[in-house]
Amino acid sequence: MKKQKNILITLLLTFGMTSWAQQTPANKQTEAITITGATAHIGDGTVVENCTIVFEDGKITALGSGETTQGTVIDASGKHVYPGFIAPVKELGLIEVNAVRASRDADEIGDMIPHVRSLIAYNSESKVVESMRPNGVLMAQITPKGGRISGTSSIVQFDAWNWEDAAVKVDDGIHLNWPSSFRRGRWWLGEPRGLKPNKDYQKQVTEVETFLQNSAAYGGNTAKELNPAFAAMQGTFNGSQKLYLYADGEKEIIDGITLAKNSGIKSVVLVGGYHAYKVTDFLKENDIPVLVQFTHNTPNFEDDDYDLPYKLPKLLSDAGLLVAIQNGEASNFQTRNLPFYAGQVVGQGLAKEKAVQMITGNTAKILGIDATHGTLAIGKSATLFISEGDALDMRTNQLSHAFIDGRNISLETHQTELWKRYSGKYEGE
Repeated sequence: MKKQKNILITLLLTFGMTSWAQQTPANKQTEAITITGATAHIGDGTVVENCTIVFEDGKITALGSGETTQGTVIDASGKHVYPGFIAPVKELGLIEVNAVRASRDADEIGDMIPHVRSLIAYNSESKVVESMRPNGVLMAQITPKGGRISGTSSIVQFDAWNWEDAAVKVDDGIHLNWPSSFRRGRWWLGEPRGLKPNKDYQKQVTEVETFLQNSAAYGGNTAKELNPAFAAMQGTFNGSQKLYLYADGEKEIIDGITLAKNSGIKSVVLVGGYHAYKVTDFLKENDIPVLVQFTHNTPNFEDDDYDLPYKLPKLLSDAGLLVAIQNGEASNFQTRNLPFYAGQVVGQGLAKEKAVQMITGNTAKILGIDATHGTLAIGKSATLFISEGDALDMRTNQLSHAFIDGRNISLETHQTELWKRYSGKYEGE
């Protein structure tokens, strides 16, 4: 009897866990799908009115006005089609509940740990990940955090059974948190509040420099005793991986990029770049793209313009830099607001299609997946969605369909289930 009771409890727990899990991934596309009559926002700054898009076997096969329809036809007259939005430098799928330690897997012990791979810890059944899709955020760069060198990121799509299925680009880059030349007083240790010079700044820079020099010297070492950390850095020296440099101040930006270039690192991406608008000539000379911080923010310093966070992406874009928007500092759940961060820049005078680029084509180019994703083009992945209105406006970004590699994915989430459940609570009263 006791054994039967235990079996029953196990079955109930299993059912409960299954019923609260992510939507079952969609089946592979088996027939052509045609979207007609839509306004297509290509993701490269252009728009095609009354557009017909055909995709088959997960790839776009036709795009333009007056194209012949094939297979299942979706009438999107009066609606808008966008490439799937891409969220860079996020811990999505690595942290489920910030307050629950057992659900946080974005950090590891150690300071220089480039060999820690975020992809193998990615939870494809995360409810937080699932909640991105109704706003059109269909892909992300899954990124570890913590330490000086946090580890290695990978790019995934948001409709998968496991991390292997989710992977779009494996181990795309290494993430370096550059030290700050200033630090805030640790009041809990009795230090005065406010900013003061970081007396350990040069020491911390030297530690990074030594690590990069040793990694470069390690090269293609074939010795029996492998150094995983040095080995993991080799892609940044041969150009197969990018170095994502997290820095905000003018000094930090210049010091970090200069050291990386002098160490032989081929490709550097600036992440954050709060004061990047002050060193745009330097960034252009070194061909540095920027994953700029999200716009729904307040100024960091009293003498900053009150609207600096709102207009920063436009300032950098106007200076001729390749810019994309990220919200790496915000909580994971806020990533669903990515299109509205872009919409905020439109309010600062940026052309709407350039804002769309900052979460589609530009992001794909910076992450190195622009050959297959980021824009609507023949031969590229059919990762796209249909919105009832402007996707950068939270009032009108209402999705009717979303596709990942041509698969018609579910837009149901834990939130939509609760909304439906409680929307009828007071009916009939």
